[in-house]
Amino acid sequence: MEQANGAERLFGTDGVRGTANREPMTPEVIYNLGRAAGYVFGKIGTDTVLVGRDGRLSGDMLECALVAGLCSVGISVCRVGIVPTPAIAHLTGVLSAKLGVMISASHNPYEHNGVKFFKADGTKIDDDLEREIEAAYFGKAHQSVNPTGGAIGRVVERANVVDRYLHHVEQTVPRDFDLSGLTIVVDCANGASSQTTPRLLQHFGAEVVTIHDAPSGLNINEACGSQHTESLAKAVAAHLADLGVAHDGDADRAIFVDERGNRLDGDHILAICGPHLKERGRLHGDVVVTTILGNLGLDLTLNPLGIRVARSDVGDRFVWEEMRSIGASLGGEQAGHVIFAEFSSTGDGLITALQVLDAMESSGKPLSELRRRLIVIPQTTRDIEVPAKPPLEDFPAIQQAIKRAATALGDRGRVIVRYSGTEPLARVMVEGEDAPQINALADDVAEAIRKAIAG
Repeated sequence: MEQANGAERLFGTDGVRGTANREPMTPEVIYNLGRAAGYVFGKIGTDTVLVGRDGRLSGDMLECALVAGLCSVGISVCRVGIVPTPAIAHLTGVLSAKLGVMISASHNPYEHNGVKFFKADGTKIDDDLEREIEAAYFGKAHQSVNPTGGAIGRVVERANVVDRYLHHVEQTVPRDFDLSGLTIVVDCANGASSQTTPRLLQHFGAEVVTIHDAPSGLNINEACGSQHTESLAKAVAAHLADLGVAHDGDADRAIFVDERGNRLDGDHILAICGPHLKERGRLHGDVVVTTILGNLGLDLTLNPLGIRVARSDVGDRFVWEEMRSIGASLGGEQAGHVIFAEFSSTGDGLITALQVLDAMESSGKPLSELRRRLIVIPQTTRDIEVPAKPPLEDFPAIQQAIKRAATALGDRGRVIVRYSGTEPLARVMVEGEDAPQINALADDVAEAIRKAIAG
């Protein structure tokens, strides 16, 4: 648990995260988090909470604790088992729940886990609700609510609800959408997409080769998935496939590999889908939203096509908030969270895969050719493990290193230094025209952080 502006915090940029069975991801904390969330949402009329999870080993333990906490303050729970995160976002409203909860650590190793909350409209809860839950948790306000008898919450199990999610996703492409003749390799990251993406691509006629589709609870994201596309590229080559798509453990991301083995990240997806939607009159406001880490090449690629690029803080929740504030229909981040507002209010790896395939089929061009649309400005990143996350501005040596890098780049590059919201990391991103220069500058800033914070 962290301090922020003098107040204790449970939530990071994407829910509550940590190593399973270590604070804050212990059964005791999650039980009381369930009670605090139930207390807050019970006050605004929540009847039922939808709870799903990915397949990591600790999911059973933490789900039991969360469900017990919710029921103990009178909130009933509908358990839907292992499903993708975007399925929870969609199904919360469809199944008339007032709150959805996903137990997942997304792209992180199996030792980690997390809890994300969704409102009935499929959006992640906002800062105000997070702070209200934290206030109830730390202030122990939930201790005043201890119903008995028939007022205790009930638990129901709903099997096969993923079919309702897949039916929704199926409606996001044209009626004549046909993948016959395409061979697609799908890397399921040994996660929740194992039961969704291969099935729907086959439904549309594709020949599908699946890899890393045998979840054991211990192998989620292990040397596979959206973070590790080496095996996907090899499988695409081995099967002479037209492309490959990789999800993360909870399937809210999609990263692609073209038929030549080249990787396409979220910036490539925006550069492909932005013009495609504009041609079809579906790019509202002629604007695409990315984050502050989005490659500056997006501006160079899209601006000449009459498409403006707007930027948000890092995290698909912040991308969505910026999209909503300016009325955008497309947004995303490099990591592969892409939001198509017509169909979802959060990143959805399966919807993203279908939209890229639709753009590809509409153009009649291979993915390698579409990939070349993006003008890429060299970027380099450094991740530095840190024991804590004190304010970076409190360290003169770090600020001096950042200033040196910014001065060296002038107006032809950027330096961004931030803490990860989901991992114990400080992250450095340097962007500029000269690859050796930006690598040297990134190393300098990273070393300053190591000496000042990491020890």
